Amino acid sequence: MSELFNNLASYLHDVFVIKFDAWVILGFVAQGFFTMRFVVQWIASERARKSVMPVAFWFFSIGGGALLLVYALYRRDPVFIAGQALGLVVYIRNLYFIIVNGRQASASN
Repeated sequence: MSELFNNLASYLHDVFVIKFDAWVILGFVAQGFFTMRFVVQWIASERARKSVMPVAFWFFSIGGGALLLVYALYRRDPVFIAGQALGLVVYIRNLYFIIVNGRQASASN
């Protein structure tokens, strides 16, 4: 049991202390953006008393997705790269629909 604890402590020290650099900071900032999208969605849904998806959700998605893609490219992680790249397409497309529909609604009023 002692050896397991020492191995875990050594692993965590390696990951969170020795390998800590500017790229890790970027990764944490990106993850913060990603987390904020759920926070704004939750707050908006609580206020409306129904499930809603505010525009800020998509902006945080793009910010977090873009930063995580840069991080994944640096880390050369093909699974992470593919996932974030596809996600960015979806986030940008949703924001495009919101903008186009907003313009059409303004033009008809």
